[in-house]
Amino acid sequence: MPTTARVDASDSLLIDEALLGMSEERLLDVRGNRMAMIFQEPMTSLNPVFTIGEQIAESVMRHQGLADKAARQRALDMLEKVRVPDARQRLDAYPHELSGGMRQRAMIAMALANDPALIIADEPTTALDVTIQAQILSLIANLQTETGTAMILITHDLGVVAEVADDVMVMYAGRVVESGPVKTLFDDPQHPYTIGLMGSMPSIGPREGRLATINGRVPTPAEMPGGCRFAGRCPFVIQQCRDERPPLLELSPGHFAACIRAPLEQHVGVSA
Repeated sequence: MPTTARVDASDSLLIDEALLGMSEERLLDVRGNRMAMIFQEPMTSLNPVFTIGEQIAESVMRHQGLADKAARQRALDMLEKVRVPDARQRLDAYPHELSGGMRQRAMIAMALANDPALIIADEPTTALDVTIQAQILSLIANLQTETGTAMILITHDLGVVAEVADDVMVMYAGRVVESGPVKTLFDDPQHPYTIGLMGSMPSIGPREGRLATINGRVPTPAEMPGGCRFAGRCPFVIQQCRDERPPLLELSPGHFAACIRAPLEQHVGVSA
């Protein structure tokens, strides 16, 4: 993280092991091994001067201590697992020789190569067209089911959230404003920001009127308000919202919202 970043949590655990305050040497063992990353743009994440096979093999050699031949076989196995066609040939291809979808499959193969406990996927389909996006999302969902690996999916696409997620955490200006099971959050959003997001989401069926918009702008880090950070844009705001930071309150089993006025009636058509 940047040196200017601040972590509000008292601790962060991965399988009962504290990550905050962990030594750099131990972090090197965790990264790419117990915890892996799928980046948004593989072309800027993959090394352009090494083949796909070399980059996957490097990771398993580093973390599993495999010899060259065994590491290369592991790389091939992973490319086949993520359904890269002609995997043996792609093993010796450079990133620029692959399509965007193939590069993203290679990134997924690299992330899964060491059987991590957790994968963080940062907007993994943003740079892909709709058809390839659907294929990658289906692949991720199937692999997660097969491997049992936990996944944190970072995305602004509510359609992706609805298709892939089990539980959702909505963040605004660096804070969690609502969380809960995906169906609960879509059926009964209870934070004004979540309601605004749902109201601005286009649907296939007939729609009356215009899509809702969220007025105003996100505050910059230098001007974060002391109370609710959404107060300046919220149609339900009262003075208490500006004065006090709202706690995350449990509204129903597993469903939390950081709003002092919750539970709210659904006013999805209101600009929130």
